[in-house]
Amino acid sequence: MKIKLDENIPISLQPLLEGLGHNVDNVIVENLIGLTDQAVWDAAQHTQRFLITQDLDFSDIRRYLPGTHAGLLVMRLGKGGRNALFQRLQQVFKEEDVESWSGCLIIITDRKIRIRKPANTQ
Repeated sequence: MKIKLDENIPISLQPLLEGLGHNVDNVIVENLIGLTDQAVWDAAQHTQRFLITQDLDFSDIRRYLPGTHAGLLVMRLGKGGRNALFQRLQQVFKEEDVESWSGCLIIITDRKIRIRKPANTQ
């Protein structure tokens, strides 16, 4: 899976995801830090990358309609901290069939994973 990590996702996650066979880039290396959500979104979509972020603005299903993009994962953890975020993402990518999430809007909380699939696949 081709993935882009937003600036609010630990860059230390990149080697882990690459070790699981994913092609990962991040906004830090691409000098997209501090740019608008739209600029980050456009960069991810231009390269057909699945965006992982904590930015809740991306959780609007009307704006990021499943099936109209490469995929979007929004983290909404109750307990804060980079370690909790890293551990939850690590767990999800090791245990779930993330390859099937292409084109979906995924919301991950401490205990649940909500998958919004494109209308034609539901």
